[in-house]
Amino acid sequence: MALFTKEEALKYHRYPRQGKLEVIPIKPCANQKDLSMAYSPGVAEACRAIVADPSTAALYTGRANLVAVVSNGTAVLGLGNIGPLAGKPVMEGKGVLFKTFTDIDVYDINVDCADPDKFCEIVKALEPTFGGINLEDIKAPECFAIEERLKAEMNIPVFHDDQHGTAVISGAGLLNGAEILGRRLEDMKVVVVGAGAAGIACAKFYVALGIDPKNIFMFDSKGLIYKGRSGVNEYKALFAQDKEASLAECMKGADVFLGLSKKDLVSKDMVRSMAKNPIIFAMANPDPEISYTDAKEANPNCIMGTGRTDYPNQVNNVSGFPYIFRGALDVQATEINEAMKVAAAKALAALAKEPVPTEVCDMYGVKEMHFGRDYIIPKPLDPRVLEWETPAVAKAAMDSGVAQAPIADLEAYKVSLRERVAQSRQRIQAFVKMYA
Repeated sequence: MALFTKEEALKYHRYPRQGKLEVIPIKPCANQKDLSMAYSPGVAEACRAIVADPSTAALYTGRANLVAVVSNGTAVLGLGNIGPLAGKPVMEGKGVLFKTFTDIDVYDINVDCADPDKFCEIVKALEPTFGGINLEDIKAPECFAIEERLKAEMNIPVFHDDQHGTAVISGAGLLNGAEILGRRLEDMKVVVVGAGAAGIACAKFYVALGIDPKNIFMFDSKGLIYKGRSGVNEYKALFAQDKEASLAECMKGADVFLGLSKKDLVSKDMVRSMAKNPIIFAMANPDPEISYTDAKEANPNCIMGTGRTDYPNQVNNVSGFPYIFRGALDVQATEINEAMKVAAAKALAALAKEPVPTEVCDMYGVKEMHFGRDYIIPKPLDPRVLEWETPAVAKAAMDSGVAQAPIADLEAYKVSLRERVAQSRQRIQAFVKMYA
């Protein structure tokens, strides 16, 4: 059942003030002295300090807590290539999530440019303004080259959430699912349907976690990716199998199914043909490749996850990107690397094994939640994610040598995170009530 009507959604975006974001000054500008410090001549002191030491921009501007959500609108949610203007509501929404969950400020940058080289030039030129770049809703395969180039040429974190967000969250589920089933990652057979940004990134991330790339069978809209097949780009070719086969054939004996494609691609018989008690991540939205009900009827002991909120084990990117960026920004990381993403996944996997507080259960209308087949990933609204995932990312940045401002006391840092986000939410609530 839908939680809202079309009319309610449009009203939400239009009233009482258009859009979802507002820029609010945080320093007074009520008298002549305030004005002279905010702008001229007082602002010159901050400018001179930054000229003398560029690192002081983190002290005298909001750059260190400011992320650009950048998109050209070529692959928006399930809407496709709708362009940057129509994609703007999504980018504003991403800003709401950054601020709500981790107190990160966002400007959404919607770029009317489909050319990858020009797009990279535009984004690279934004570096003086932002502490990090969240690439969003850019179609494959261009998104891979864009992220690779920007990571190489920029000295701030660049993260394409459509790729890595799903990878990190589902990766946490994969780690816990394998543990519950008593299987070694290197022995597991994985079938991936959907060879776009998320599908390829998930497959690469699973390899980083321990899956053997030879055991990954990847399908795109034309079928299995195999050696010698025409029209296969370099990113898909990483997972090319030796010979052609059908989805039904590849599903036989598979330990894991990862769906990032469209509804009704997987039948009950396919599920029955998989390995005993398989892991199924069917994440096409709003309707998965196989419904939760059908998967459970085919194999009641399967571990099932979807992108939906109304079934167990939701793979929701909001459990990843805000916290990964928070950790990266707080140590002034020059990039978000593989070690930081693996740390995020392992932190989420570990949190799922902890007792779930009553207040979290209440948020989801259940009496209790316990680590097991129906709870392998922490719930997106669980406030503990902040204190588990963010410090893990920050530590990985420090350990891997990309942190420019290491944190000496991570335990104190956890406490400060909790306090910071609580204070931020109080401030936000005041404005939300004012407009309600």
